[in-house]
Amino acid sequence: MALHCGIIGLTNSGKTTLFNCMSNTHAESSAAAFNAVKSNIGMVHVPDQRLHELARIQPTKRIVFTAVEFVDIPGLAKGSSTGAGVGNKFLADIRNADALIHVLRCFDDDNLPHIDGSVNPVRDMETVDLELQVRDLESVEKKMTKTLKLMKTGDKSAGKVMDVLEKYHNHLESFRSARSIEIDEQDKKHVADLYLLSGKPVIYVCNVDEASAVDGNKYSDQVKNVLGNDAEVLNLAAQVEAEIAELENDEDRLAFLHDAGLSEPGVNKLIRAAYKLLRLETFFTIGPKEVRAWTISEGMTARQAAGVIHSDLERGFIRAEVIKYDDLVAMGSEAACREKGKISIEGRNYIVKDGDIMNIRFNV
Repeated sequence: MALHCGIIGLTNSGKTTLFNCMSNTHAESSAAAFNAVKSNIGMVHVPDQRLHELARIQPTKRIVFTAVEFVDIPGLAKGSSTGAGVGNKFLADIRNADALIHVLRCFDDDNLPHIDGSVNPVRDMETVDLELQVRDLESVEKKMTKTLKLMKTGDKSAGKVMDVLEKYHNHLESFRSARSIEIDEQDKKHVADLYLLSGKPVIYVCNVDEASAVDGNKYSDQVKNVLGNDAEVLNLAAQVEAEIAELENDEDRLAFLHDAGLSEPGVNKLIRAAYKLLRLETFFTIGPKEVRAWTISEGMTARQAAGVIHSDLERGFIRAEVIKYDDLVAMGSEAACREKGKISIEGRNYIVKDGDIMNIRFNV
């Protein structure tokens, strides 16, 4: 199960620099507006120290992290939804994303002019949000036209669909994003096929200068004051992160982080935040060949989790032997866990918990 995050923001906000920090795919960044002609895609490992601890307990040939796919979407601009700047060709890439990382410029740099002439992250945030809302409004209106035709043919279910569409229409027309609408979860199914851009979960990244990497600055404070507790907001100095990513030696990285007042790269926090935003969890399999992390959605059963490994395991599932991560670390070995009764035998309907170590028994 791959997590797919789209990185959005105005041009020259630092999106591509951030993307390069996280991904092995090094995309070209430029001070020129609208120079990008395509989105950049890269796979990123989800940092998880637990894997190293498990490999210490169970010596193995390799460690396999779970991965996130990040898509660096070329910078948007006022009027993108109607063809301005790079136009709306990249909005489809946003539609395919599971979650959005909205990068906001929160630094001054005379050598990198802001497309609107001044640094104002709240204005930038509203500009991008408006472009997504306008496109969503168009999508809703198109479906309303089709639904109205169905109503005229006597389709009884079309009336309910129209009621929901009208709620979304009024909400979007009031310059509010689809994600903030108050509506029954059951009713959201009527707009699921629209993949509303402004309905996607979002993390806001305040791209600050090096001196503000830890505590932020006046610009990032403005963003937090506007959003309050309604959204995840992270401070991150993309240029600093880029310099850290270029270092090949772990000791050099640690020294650089220490000098910057950081305990770990900010992108690690960002990746974990994206993981959490989508209510994803991790379970592990361990053995001499590999210690591996697997991604599941919160609430998945043992049988469904087995299917993430391989469809044969789900089809022929018999039971799962489960060890809690904390128990294995405390006991020091699988044998000790077995001796102390810390291995549970679970059936197909067991709800897998984050950090579970599983051994699937199956027969096909």
